[in-house]
Amino acid sequence: MEYLQSSFYQQWQAFDDNQLQTHLTQANASDVTRVLAQSNIEVADMAILLSKAAQPFLEQMAQRSQALTRQRFGHTLGFFIPLYLSNLCANDCSYCGFSMSNKLKRTTLTPQQVEAECQAIKALGFDNILLVTGEHETKVGMAYFAQVLPIIKRYFSYVMLEVQPLSSEQYRAVRQLGVDAVLVYQECYQQDVYAKHHLKGNKTDFRWRLETPDRLGQSGMDKIGLGCLLGLTDWRLDCLKLARHLDYLQKRYWRTRYSVAFPRLRPCMGGIEPQHLPSNAQLVQLICAFRLLNPQLDIVMSTRESATLRDNILKLGITQISAGSKTQPGGYADQTKILSQFDIDDERSPKQMAKAVSAAGLEVVWKDWDASYSAG
Repeated sequence: MEYLQSSFYQQWQAFDDNQLQTHLTQANASDVTRVLAQSNIEVADMAILLSKAAQPFLEQMAQRSQALTRQRFGHTLGFFIPLYLSNLCANDCSYCGFSMSNKLKRTTLTPQQVEAECQAIKALGFDNILLVTGEHETKVGMAYFAQVLPIIKRYFSYVMLEVQPLSSEQYRAVRQLGVDAVLVYQECYQQDVYAKHHLKGNKTDFRWRLETPDRLGQSGMDKIGLGCLLGLTDWRLDCLKLARHLDYLQKRYWRTRYSVAFPRLRPCMGGIEPQHLPSNAQLVQLICAFRLLNPQLDIVMSTRESATLRDNILKLGITQISAGSKTQPGGYADQTKILSQFDIDDERSPKQMAKAVSAAGLEVVWKDWDASYSAG
């Protein structure tokens, strides 16, 4: 892999985990009161907002988070849906159903199948789609993307991509093919823990993955999606580093928009038992802390979470939410019953989800952004 001379990796190397943990553990109620009294929250304040000391202030944080979200995004909630193109994967990860060591039927959608999936998804009302594959750069790489992206772009005005990390040149190429946003979750910011869960394949290269958002920023991508996989290690420490990563990117690639997501581990074939899952209340604390840090940020929640939880936090900071998700290739047009990447929890249809959003006093937005708004 070709590494960058200047990237977030250099800042990450300077992190002192003991010092960061001290900031998290020594925060007290007075610190939280002081931070919440500030008109602007800085990245240096995040250790306090993510600390145990902030938990009794959750109601206050939630109210402020809700107010900031409505002020910036209005009474709207964006809908998107994932389209799984392939479950081929050359990595072995402890938590993923697509891992190469799992015995399952592998499939990659043909252009004809991709078109059928697009037609089925379009009939549901979506105009914002997330394309997902396992990480297999030879069989599901640039040649495949060049084949299927023109088909997909005919149906959807906003296309997001969640695949293996690519080079800056490749990101510029997929951008020309119609990709508007790329999601690349670091999964875990602690390299020793990362190594325990990423066992084979290119995903074992911690630095290559960590520098991916820098390559995206250099390519001029409209939006970059970041995230931690909650359940692998101490979520507070991981998300504190995520906040530092976001702050760095926003200052360096300031023309780009950003989103964050906080997926919690879900059951899957061959998957591990999570040891460090945040509770529902702690997940809300996490969402609110990031909203207070950045009122402009898109915060994403998937169907990994339960219908009850999703309904209860619709107004508290979430701006993008998936609905009617299928996590296996061919799940919409053919209702294919091959192995999913992970088990979803909220199985409501997009129509049912839209009713729940309307009942909460919000309006569904079926697209993210139109490229014509950025023309010129």
